Amino acid sequence: MTYSRPWLSFPDQLAKLKSRGVIVTDDAAALKSLEQFGYYRLSAYWYPFRVREFDARGKLLRVKDEVHPNTHLVDAVHLYLFDKQLRLQVLDALERIEIAIRVDVAHLLGRLDTFAHTQQNQLHKTFANKSKGPGKPTAFDAWTQKRLNLENRSQEDFVKHYREKHGPDLPVWVAAETWDFGAVSQLFAMMKVKHQTQIATQYGVPDWEAFQSWLRSLNYLRNICAHHSRLWNRNMVDQPILPAVGALEWLDKMRASGLTDDELKARPFLILAICRHLVLKLHSGSQWHKRLETHLLALPEMNSDYKVSLQAMGVPENWQDWW
Repeated sequence: MTYSRPWLSFPDQLAKLKSRGVIVTDDAAALKSLEQFGYYRLSAYWYPFRVREFDARGKLLRVKDEVHPNTHLVDAVHLYLFDKQLRLQVLDALERIEIAIRVDVAHLLGRLDTFAHTQQNQLHKTFANKSKGPGKPTAFDAWTQKRLNLENRSQEDFVKHYREKHGPDLPVWVAAETWDFGAVSQLFAMMKVKHQTQIATQYGVPDWEAFQSWLRSLNYLRNICAHHSRLWNRNMVDQPILPAVGALEWLDKMRASGLTDDELKARPFLILAICRHLVLKLHSGSQWHKRLETHLLALPEMNSDYKVSLQAMGVPENWQDWW
C-alpha cells in the first residue's frame, strides 16, 4: 500500500478540523495547541466526540470523521490537560510502589544469598525455565540479559564506587537500584511461591498469582504514563488477575456495582484502585488517593453535545463510598 495523505501545515490542520465540524473560537490559541501538543496526540482526545454509525442490532459499523454538534477544539485540549495531570499523579504513586517492591525483593533474596539474583536455583524452577517458544531463551536467561544491560548502562556513582572497590558483580541490594519496574516485576514472577506469597501478604493480598499480575499491570501503567500516552479512557491491554470474592473489601464493593470482572479489568480505574490499595499499605496516612479523587471529580465540562464521563474510565457509581 502507498501512503497518500499529504503533510499538512498547522493552519491546514486547523482548517481540516473545522471542515469536520470542530468549533474553533480562537484561531491563534487553536494553532498554538496544535503546535505544542500535535495533531495526532490531540486526536486521541477528540476521538470520543466523533459520530458513530451502528447497524440495526447495535453493532458499530464505523466511526465517522465528523464530530457531534457543539464540539469545540478546546474540549479535546481540556481533556488532554486533565489526562496529563492524571498521569503525573499516577506516577507519584508508582514511584513509591516501585521503590518499595524493589527493596522487598532485594532484601528477601539477599537473605538467601548475596548474589541470589544471578543463581537460578534460588528461584522457582518452572517459572524461571519458561520460554516463549522453541529456540527462545528461558525467562531467566532473557531477564539476565536485561538485568546486565541495565546494570552496565547505569551511571550512578554508587555503582561506579562499588565496582572500583569490590569488582564487577553487584550484590542484589546494589544491583536492584539499577533495575526498572519491568525488571523487578519479571524477577518477582520467577521467585518461589513461598517468597511471592510472603511479599504479597505484606501488602494485604492473599493471592500471590494476583499480586504477581498486579506488578506486571503496574509496569504497563508506568510505561503508559512515562511515555505520555493517553490514560483516562484507555482499553487496558495488560490486565491484572483479581483475587476471589471476599479477599479484598474494596474490590467486593467494586464488584457490587454490577460491573463484571472483565469489565473492571478492561478499564484503567481498577489499576488506579490497586495503586490506592498499595500506597495505603505503604503508608496508612497517605493522602494520595484523596488528591486523585479530587482530580477525578474535576473532569472538565464539555461544550459538545456528547458528554464524556468518569464511567469511560471504568469508574463505578458507588466508588466514593469506599474510596
